[in-house]
Amino acid sequence: MGSTRRTAIVAGVLFLVTEVAAIGGLALYRPVLHDTGYVLGSGADTRVFLGALCEFVLALAVTGTGAALYPVLRRRNEGAAIGYVCGRLLEAAVIVVGIISVLSVVTLRRQAEGTAAPTGADGSSLVTAGQALVAFHDWTFLFGPNFVLGANTLVLAGLMYTSRLVPRSIAVLGLVGGTMICASATAVLFGAYEQVSVAGSLAALPVFAWEVTLAVRLLGKGFDEGADTA
Repeated sequence: MGSTRRTAIVAGVLFLVTEVAAIGGLALYRPVLHDTGYVLGSGADTRVFLGALCEFVLALAVTGTGAALYPVLRRRNEGAAIGYVCGRLLEAAVIVVGIISVLSVVTLRRQAEGTAAPTGADGSSLVTAGQALVAFHDWTFLFGPNFVLGANTLVLAGLMYTSRLVPRSIAVLGLVGGTMICASATAVLFGAYEQVSVAGSLAALPVFAWEVTLAVRLLGKGFDEGADTA
């Protein structure tokens, strides 16, 4: 097995890991993200920790896709390849910041649990602090797995399209997905709809389909290295 084929397999596996980890993290975070009084309740800390672990795996996999694809991409366009690696690092960094904000909510809840039951102003202050940390996570979720992801998708899909490393139909799906996720993030930014909503989910489907389709292609057939020189 050649090095390029191994690269395709590694990248394909990492893309699939990003999808599973992203969905798992969002599902496991649900109690802390949707319960405004989480810091005063009994909590679901184990579930949140598992979600944080999924998000950490996501950050590692996101970084890994950039590192794995760089040797192949740089032979087509070194500047764009470096940009893709840097973009994936930025995306992973934003995800990690979001993890820290969610875990900070758990810390607040445990501190409140270890003291006398907070009431009145103290309880309100804890709830406000918890909501602020959740809001911070929501903003990282908008800019990391949406704006930055969309930009990274456009860079990678553009490279795949011009070099024909994969069939152009797959690259076009990435271009559409990257454009839609950026447009959706802009709509959320200006309050058109909630990020976790039917509209937001529909806008994210093309980029999800792009990453899964690309992963299957890389695992099954690898890169079509001769296409750009034919």
